[in-house]
Amino acid sequence: MPVKNSHRQYLRDFAKMCTDALLIFASYVIMILIFIAIQVDYDIELRTLAIALPFVIVFKILFMNFAGIYKMLSKHVGFEDVMRIGFAAVISNIILVIYIAISNHLFMYKTAYILITPIEILILTIPRVSNRIRIFFRTNFFVNMNEGKRTLIIGAGSAGELVLKELYRNKDLSNHPVAFVDDNPKKIGNRLSGILIVGPIEQIGQFIEDYNADEIVLAIADYPIDKLNWLVNEVAKYKIKIMRLMSYSDVDKAPKIVNVKVEDLLNRQVIHLDNEGINDFINGEVVMVTGGGGSIGSELCRQIAELKPKLLIIFDIYENNAYEIQQELLRKYTKESRCSDLNLIVRIGSVYNKTRLESIFNEFRPTIVFHAAAYKHVPLMEDSAVEAVRTNVIGTYNAAELSNKYGVKKFVLVSSDKAVRSTNVMGATKRFAELIIQNHQKENKTKFSAVRFGNVLGSNGSVIPLFKKQIEDGGPVTVTHPEITRFFMTIPEAVSLILQSAVYAEGGEVFILDMGKPVRIVELAEKMISLAGLVPNKDIKIEFTGLRPGEKLYEELLVDHNYNDHKATDNDKIYIEKQKNVNDQELTIQEIVNTFEQKTNEEVKQMVSHVVKTYKVNGHLDV
Repeated sequence: MPVKNSHRQYLRDFAKMCTDALLIFASYVIMILIFIAIQVDYDIELRTLAIALPFVIVFKILFMNFAGIYKMLSKHVGFEDVMRIGFAAVISNIILVIYIAISNHLFMYKTAYILITPIEILILTIPRVSNRIRIFFRTNFFVNMNEGKRTLIIGAGSAGELVLKELYRNKDLSNHPVAFVDDNPKKIGNRLSGILIVGPIEQIGQFIEDYNADEIVLAIADYPIDKLNWLVNEVAKYKIKIMRLMSYSDVDKAPKIVNVKVEDLLNRQVIHLDNEGINDFINGEVVMVTGGGGSIGSELCRQIAELKPKLLIIFDIYENNAYEIQQELLRKYTKESRCSDLNLIVRIGSVYNKTRLESIFNEFRPTIVFHAAAYKHVPLMEDSAVEAVRTNVIGTYNAAELSNKYGVKKFVLVSSDKAVRSTNVMGATKRFAELIIQNHQKENKTKFSAVRFGNVLGSNGSVIPLFKKQIEDGGPVTVTHPEITRFFMTIPEAVSLILQSAVYAEGGEVFILDMGKPVRIVELAEKMISLAGLVPNKDIKIEFTGLRPGEKLYEELLVDHNYNDHKATDNDKIYIEKQKNVNDQELTIQEIVNTFEQKTNEEVKQMVSHVVKTYKVNGHLDV
């Protein structure tokens, strides 16, 4: 899909063209001045030149545009770019000489182009390489060696050069590059933009000591996970942090240097999506996201907004979350001059308040609903089972019933791996929600489906924000059990697969996401401590607190490739689990609605277990 230039980009390109027009004009003025200086008799009429020159300039600007001169990153012009400028100048001037010879329109001597061409190349190149000249002088003559964090850059390639320029350009970064570190023996001992290249990387500890480094930036794309883990652990011994260059594709954006995150240290496989199918699914639709301010809901809103729905409705009970995602999207689209692409509505309310929810359906008539509103915190719901039923069960029932009533095309329930043979009421209510949409599918007005997946890295209430706060407080980091494992996905990964599943949905499916290999939580804690530039169990202690009520030691394996009831889809990360038919009598919704408020916490759990037969009330799976 071609990238559309923004109005701002067009204005920048036009400004560059105007500047080049003046520079090309200047090359002809310089040529005339040379004639005068060396006292050459010339019979060129200045009036003829003045008439021809605008046409010459327009021709050369068009030729330069065709040659891709205006697609260059002006702050990162390299040798190849200078060669491109030279090529454009030489070829365009050869064409002009041929024109003069054929037409006998003598607005300039043909031999004069022997001088005009290098003058033109020089004056067109100088403004474009001015940033590199500035960096050279700043690096070699004007840098205070004691100013800023002394920084080692790992990777002396094009990415390393980008990092160097960004460190100098970005005033928010107080870094002073002291050396590049690289494994290539041909580079070691040489300099890149005036900075010495040392190596190999396996001697990083020695270089940290030799250069008294305060920070490290990784500038190698697709650095192997095992090597990155080793690097993080090695650097942590010296109590310094490691950052990396974030890759970017939009030429208008500057490169970003960010902290290495724990997600970068996990063995993540690339997820392939049918982007065209997802785009066609969302584009032009009225999309409603319940729980749109939560971790999954807000990422759904981010990705859906990029797909240009006719209208995006964010519905959430928590006003702060809804406000934050609303403002984030407004800032982003305003900054990128794309306000016309964002048609956003935010409404506050709860899915268990059917009257309020119906008013939203009636006013906006959504065609696609993503139901992400839910309570998900396992230990808290064990003590508040009534609230788990109110939101996760009754809220889902309300949203599903109204979707059928108002002709929603597709309804997607965001479910959980904890719905499988649950030992906690949160998981049991999510399974109950799955049964509800199975039952509603019988009406055949709306295509209902559920997407079941495990933990997402960095979501509200997950271990990563908790560990981060504990590390900031100086520890200890608390882990419930030394052998406890969990399946993890990043939030964008999970949401992308939810969107893909919605495209596949034909009605009644429970999609399950292949989460890969489980991660030991204690190893996750160790990685996060190392990323903070600290040593696990030395600077920050790890303490084991014991399993909490309803908590499993090992999560259920979502996708069992040997299980006949798991049907593959076109995406190797998405499977469909065969479901049994559900009837109204099994769900006893009306009885639950009428009685659950009067029941005790334990009675509510027992009530849920009568519907969700696989639910082990207050149970633990055996270690």
